[in-house]
Amino acid sequence: MIEVAGLTKRYGSVLAVDDLSFVARPGLVTGFLGPNGAGKSTTLRAILGLVRPDSGGTSILGRRYRDLEAPIHAVGAVLEAGDAHPGRSGRNHLRTLATAAGVSRGRVEEVLELVELTGAARRRAKGYSLGMRQRLGLAAGLLGDPQVLVLDEPANGLDPQGIRWLRDLLRSLAAEGRTVLVSSHVLAEVAQTVDEVVIIRHGRLVRHGKLADIQALTAGSTIVRSPDAAKLVELVGHADVERMSDGRLAISLPPERVGELAAANGVVLHELTVERGTLEDVFLELTGGDDPT
Repeated sequence: MIEVAGLTKRYGSVLAVDDLSFVARPGLVTGFLGPNGAGKSTTLRAILGLVRPDSGGTSILGRRYRDLEAPIHAVGAVLEAGDAHPGRSGRNHLRTLATAAGVSRGRVEEVLELVELTGAARRRAKGYSLGMRQRLGLAAGLLGDPQVLVLDEPANGLDPQGIRWLRDLLRSLAAEGRTVLVSSHVLAEVAQTVDEVVIIRHGRLVRHGKLADIQALTAGSTIVRSPDAAKLVELVGHADVERMSDGRLAISLPPERVGELAAANGVVLHELTVERGTLEDVFLELTGGDDPT
């Protein structure tokens, strides 16, 4: 588990993080979102002991990062790609990290296979694409088989196939009971990956909850397809009704109410769905349209 409690950090006159509190729980992928300059990077660095808070604090598995007895086995972090020496191969980069941390060489081969870099493990890092460097960074973060993962823009540089692979990997790691905290600006991909979302703006929390609950904040109309469309329009009374190009109706009533009216009056329904808002819709509404990068 990751806990952020009343975290506040200033850089001179700039208030980067302002009394921020949230919890990322085991078994879930938590998306950490916010516009450019919202305080995401400062928060991640505070979690990892790289930034000293002015007040409040953070913990991983109930302890401050600096108090963890074996950090590499507790938390794996990928804050940026490209920290490997360009002259070293991917395998030797990981072996160097493993030796320093007391991790076996066998684990190096396991994480290379896990991130699908075995075939490129002998190549020098300077020849890696951005996506390959991202995979190498993730392999480094996984060396200690940690219970917590903190990832900043892990999909950056990945092609569509790589993004799908990453999504499946993160969800499988969470399914094993690990805590996964992911910061990203690719909202469409976040919506397919995470279980919960933390949204911040100007260093403050604006929303934290299950993805489905947050998307429901901008839920739209009830979509109906019926051979008795004209009768249904009469039944919904003063509700707003839009006839869509494919013949369906968009009705400004909850689906439960539409279904009750149809059932009570013998109206046949071939479709009854809710037009859900997207994570992007919610993000823009909560952050005032600020850029999520």
